[in-house]
Amino acid sequence: MFRLQNRLRELADKSFRQNLFTFTGFLGLSEQEIFWRMENELRYAGFTLFGGRNEAERRLIRFGNAGDLGYEEAFPVVCIHIRPVFPKFADSLSHRDFLGALMNLGIERSTLGDILVGEGEAYLFCLDSIAQYICGSLEQIKHTRVKCGITADFAEIPVKEPEKQRVQVNSLRVDALIAKVYNKSRGDCLELFREGKVFVDGRLCENNSRALKGGETVNARGYGKFICMGEARATKKGKLDVEVAVFR
Repeated sequence: MFRLQNRLRELADKSFRQNLFTFTGFLGLSEQEIFWRMENELRYAGFTLFGGRNEAERRLIRFGNAGDLGYEEAFPVVCIHIRPVFPKFADSLSHRDFLGALMNLGIERSTLGDILVGEGEAYLFCLDSIAQYICGSLEQIKHTRVKCGITADFAEIPVKEPEKQRVQVNSLRVDALIAKVYNKSRGDCLELFREGKVFVDGRLCENNSRALKGGETVNARGYGKFICMGEARATKKGKLDVEVAVFR
């Protein structure tokens, strides 16, 4: 934690003093939370978070404001399309399979962003500095031979549609919705909060009784994520009927 804090301070200071943009590597939600806790301290430098797409979970932080610096600089992120050489004989590959194969190349996790897995293929967001190495080195995942190429056509990227469902809860407390959506006990849910595994709109949520608002996204690490949709409706039995969009 202290190493990341010091790195964030260094990047913010460099951006401010030298009038240029500076970038972190890809940060997970827990690492981003360290930044958010330092937000007031680092605000002077200006910052933007982005991970290659608006819905990205793993994101970089760019320090610097285009208005103050007088120019714009894009995030050093590209997208690689990974697909089987012989689709007919390809294994069924999971997110873990793709990530494991990438880590076996000896690269750092901070160079890799989200991995969006489709039918036998995946789209990987990564730093542009490592993209050519990945394309030239990643040849096999499990027993499946693969080929990689940088793509600029983001329209090809599969968009995983959430499953919409209605749940009935006593209140819009975040722990109540997590318990209902994932069919977990209250004790299991409280453990998630104790372990710092619940995030709302990308920010760590430590208050299990926090009331959710329409449009907020809940990420319960180890279970998945869902969006609380719109206003709740009261039922005849005094409960709240809520629509959620669950990403499986």
